[in-house]
Amino acid sequence: MKTGHKVAAYALALVIVFGGAWAAGAAVGPLGDGTPSSDPGAMAHSGEAAALPPGLSVSENGYTLQILSATPEIRFRITGPDGSPVTTFAVEHEKKLHLVLVRRDGSGYQHLHPTMAADGTWSTPLTLSAAGSYRVFTDFRAEGGPKTTLGANIQVPGLYEPRQYATDQRSSIVDGYAVTITGDLKAGAESTVTATVTKDGRPVTDLQKYLGANGHLVALRSTDLAYLHVHPQDAPGSGPEVKFVVEVPTSGTYRLFLDFQHEGKVRTADFTLATTGAATTTTKEEGHAGHGG
Repeated sequence: MKTGHKVAAYALALVIVFGGAWAAGAAVGPLGDGTPSSDPGAMAHSGEAAALPPGLSVSENGYTLQILSATPEIRFRITGPDGSPVTTFAVEHEKKLHLVLVRRDGSGYQHLHPTMAADGTWSTPLTLSAAGSYRVFTDFRAEGGPKTTLGANIQVPGLYEPRQYATDQRSSIVDGYAVTITGDLKAGAESTVTATVTKDGRPVTDLQKYLGANGHLVALRSTDLAYLHVHPQDAPGSGPEVKFVVEVPTSGTYRLFLDFQHEGKVRTADFTLATTGAATTTTKEEGHAGHGG
């Protein structure tokens, strides 16, 4: 074979190899910075995708998340089993779709509620001030379909500087409110956690309903940002305690974000909890603090 033909054949082989690798990665979405290949989120082999925790795949239950643009306005569609945009959604927690976004290091949390156009395109303004890779989650239930959480990555160019936080951060200060969280996370089981809200040293007993409850909690696994199942527990009164049941699939460290409303404004308290028995050291690829939507 002539040299020119050899080079062309080699280039074609590279295109096939890297094209196949890109397609495999797109099936679950890029895992981002520092995620080890042995992590459960990276295991998308045949027959295993259904066992993945929510939010680790761009496609699940026949639905696919298609991001059309990111900033200054995020626009996206959810397509159904027939490939067409979904336009009918069930209302859950007072909304037809919840959009959650967080940077790969666990910082920059936002909980947004976009609006949908008649053609099934969702949109909302989005500001991302720090560079890095962000994970976008869409939490919804299409009419007649199962509850589904899809995830995809968006990139913000610039120097990525990961934030640090201790793996056992149970208190958070936001806008003069002090929020603490109690309860232990147990791998492979449901765990009950309780958030207590105070202001100026006094319990807040007049929390306002937000998304149908005294608070809304989002829990993410630090290694791969798997989106966990969290169920609010109804309780009498309006604070200062807000209880949740969290299903923790594996041992490790988890980021928890509590959205609560008081005096007409929604605020976000963030926490970091390690499962019972896990080491409490400081990591570099995980971050502290977020802001609510």
